[in-house]
Amino acid sequence: MASAESGAVAKLYGIWLGNPAEGDVVRDQSQWDVLTAEPGGIDHLETDAGGTAAMWAVPKGCAEDRVLLCVHGGGFVSGSIHTHRKMFGHLAKAAGVRALIVGYPLLPEGVHPLPVDHVVAAYRWLLGQGVDARRIAFTGDSAGGGLAVTAQLRARDQGLPLPAGTLLISPWVDMEVTGETMLSNSGKDALFNQPWVKELAANFLGGGSPRDPHANPLHADLTGLGPIYTQVGDQELLMDDSRRLTEHAEKAGVSVRLDVFPEQQHTFQMMAGRAPEADDAIRRFAEWVRPLLGL
Repeated sequence: MASAESGAVAKLYGIWLGNPAEGDVVRDQSQWDVLTAEPGGIDHLETDAGGTAAMWAVPKGCAEDRVLLCVHGGGFVSGSIHTHRKMFGHLAKAAGVRALIVGYPLLPEGVHPLPVDHVVAAYRWLLGQGVDARRIAFTGDSAGGGLAVTAQLRARDQGLPLPAGTLLISPWVDMEVTGETMLSNSGKDALFNQPWVKELAANFLGGGSPRDPHANPLHADLTGLGPIYTQVGDQELLMDDSRRLTEHAEKAGVSVRLDVFPEQQHTFQMMAGRAPEADDAIRRFAEWVRPLLGL
């Protein structure tokens, strides 16, 4: 049975969708971080990563030559390095490494491929700082999870070395919006419905093809990517995105792991420090990525 604490995710999504009043304490997605406990013991420093706004999260005593490159979600219309700094901070602290939380332009400016280009620019900048690609792992949630994969494909096309692996939180990858759970989980997902996801996809693509491999990795050649570990809740409309991406990557010879968390909503990991399911998910990620980064 899901913990009472994890139910706060669905409650927050309900507030966003319910036209909150002017005086409500929490009113919109700029306050996404209310879900997440402050991890503590982390220094934060905003920086410019190759022309892209970014933020370092540096846990005390971490291995500073190992880095998680973190890409926030928000359907390309919300989210920021600030809304996600605490969640990625929990992950960095558990793994004992630095995190570089990367921003990108949101819609209406951030039409594909601009967000992908910004993530690649930040990765190129990170490599230029002397961090070995084999000591970098990408991570991202929702739309940021998709970008964490497509940015690697763009980086590969540009001749950059690929990172050691990828941690994905409820990644949104199917710009055709065709997954079976778009229907089977309708009414269970507290945030999304299929028409809204289709609208977000169309706005992001800006008239481009939903099968563009740099927008939809389900149509990309994933050969050569490092291991991919994906987590998703079983209540999500996007659950099939995780399943199909895992299957597609495995067929390309990529080492994969998929954990489906029962009774959990989209990006429940935002409850890190408050809900046992989120803390368990962060722990699993950290235990998986540490040896991948040589720790």
